[in-house]
Amino acid sequence: MQIYLVGGAVRDKLLGLTPQDRDWVVVGATPEQMLAQGFRPVGKDFPVFLHPQTGEEYALARTERKTAPGYHGFEFHADPSVTLEEDLQRRDLTINAMAETADGTIIDPFGGREDLADGRLRHVSPAFAEDPVRILRLARYAARYARWGFRVAHDTNRLMQEMVACGEVDALVPERIWQELARALTEDAPARFFEVLRGCGALARIFPELEQLFGVPQPKQHHPEEDTGVHTLLVLEQAARLSPQPQVRFAALVHDLGKGTTPRAEWPRHIAHEHRGVALVEQLCERLRVPADYRDLALLVTRYHGVYHRAEELRATTLLELLEHLDAFRRPQRVEQFLLACEADSRGRPGFEQQDFAQPGLIREALRIAQTVDVKAVVAAGHSGKAVGEELRRRRLAALKAWRRDEAED
Repeated sequence: MQIYLVGGAVRDKLLGLTPQDRDWVVVGATPEQMLAQGFRPVGKDFPVFLHPQTGEEYALARTERKTAPGYHGFEFHADPSVTLEEDLQRRDLTINAMAETADGTIIDPFGGREDLADGRLRHVSPAFAEDPVRILRLARYAARYARWGFRVAHDTNRLMQEMVACGEVDALVPERIWQELARALTEDAPARFFEVLRGCGALARIFPELEQLFGVPQPKQHHPEEDTGVHTLLVLEQAARLSPQPQVRFAALVHDLGKGTTPRAEWPRHIAHEHRGVALVEQLCERLRVPADYRDLALLVTRYHGVYHRAEELRATTLLELLEHLDAFRRPQRVEQFLLACEADSRGRPGFEQQDFAQPGLIREALRIAQTVDVKAVVAAGHSGKAVGEELRRRRLAALKAWRRDEAED
């Protein structure tokens, strides 16, 4: 029995990162031998065991064979005769197909160490094409390692294009797409995820609402980048700078989907794109089974980002309505998420990345003033039942009107 550290842990150690998880492969062993040493079996498709002390995963060396379309159609074979190289050969990328012995020796049969040094994402073998999830995973690695300038190898991109053309990505199920997207949104450069998918043609099949934004013009005086798809990825880039929260980043990503349905005759203007965008965000979230916290924030940003941008012109009534739509008095943290996504929209344009904008401070101040109205004082004044809410709103509006008048006089 030989045991090797494999996969991401080896890759990250070579990059100078602390591995988040450690996976091990066991060569020359049977399930019975593993059980005899106290390992606990997990996994139905192939023999994986948990270490009795560390809880880390130890998998028997195995090979796999494609038996049906999609990523469920695989047949696995594991027995003591399977070699380490055979096990590594079934992995997706060369940088994930290295192993380390107990004394620190790196075993690298497919050139992963060189690809790691050169910042190259390259498939191990043609078997890469058998699993469409690998396209999403590769795109996520590009987002994770963008700081090192990682790029997709030309032959790997060509292989992914062939996978798209033959319909392999159409077998992806919503849960797996969302799982990879949600993880990509937490990476250093989430926009790279979508750039890679677009580069191989997968974006149009997986996220058609995003693909249709590319080539759609916007008014150049407000958008030096002009292209709506380019703007969308710039906004996501700024959202990643402003907040680590994937919910904020997702809202920034989808906020302009409505511009993809603007009639060509109306270009480069996009009247009522916010309203059209709401239906598209709902459609995307339903298709991918997006969690409610992501969906709800994305819908608010889509619907009200135009109101946000006009904050300096808004009457007190409209400001209060915006706060109410955001559920600001019960969920002030949602207001902050909304402001971050909208600020990313402002900054996601060439030349505006470092600019300060008045809208976040103004809306925060409006919330602070409205919050000074004390519900206890309303009740003490003799109001009850439904009248409490009505009087509370009247007083909040009066406070905001007084503030806006003072501001106008200043």
